[in-house]
Amino acid sequence: MAANKLLEVKRAMRLPTLWTTLLIFALAAAATGAAKHQRRKSDNAAAMTKAILAVLDAQVAAWNRHDLEGFMAGYRNSEKLSFYSGGIKTSGWTTTLERYRNRYQSEGREMGHLEFGDLEVEPLGPDSAFVRGRWNVKMTSGEQGGLFTLIFRKFPDGWKIIHDHTSASS
Repeated sequence: MAANKLLEVKRAMRLPTLWTTLLIFALAAAATGAAKHQRRKSDNAAAMTKAILAVLDAQVAAWNRHDLEGFMAGYRNSEKLSFYSGGIKTSGWTTTLERYRNRYQSEGREMGHLEFGDLEVEPLGPDSAFVRGRWNVKMTSGEQGGLFTLIFRKFPDGWKIIHDHTSASS
């Protein structure tokens, strides 16, 4: 009789122990999956940031070679491109290129040496991000600078700026 009671107690204890073990394994699997997802998300954000910063670096290099078309390669070649600066809205890639030409390559103008700083890339989703930063152009006549906010989208041909809002320091 005592042996039967002991057997019943052992059987009764196995069931909660089994459920506890299964629960522990399930929680561990969920935590591992969440950690992998978070790592993937972090890796994707790092790859996105690296790719966008490469576009901005290429723009600076093109500008400093006085290559406006190369600089404009960072923008989406579309009539939907928007560029806001100095209270003026410019629409379209060609119109934006002409704005830059008039401002920096027309007679008596110079492009100077461009630098970007304080860059912050903020992912908005897997195929979009916004970037905040500072710009500074050193010319023989002095310096110009200010702040900008860019919206990037990922296209089959890479990351491109679809909106640029640039302000100049007073």
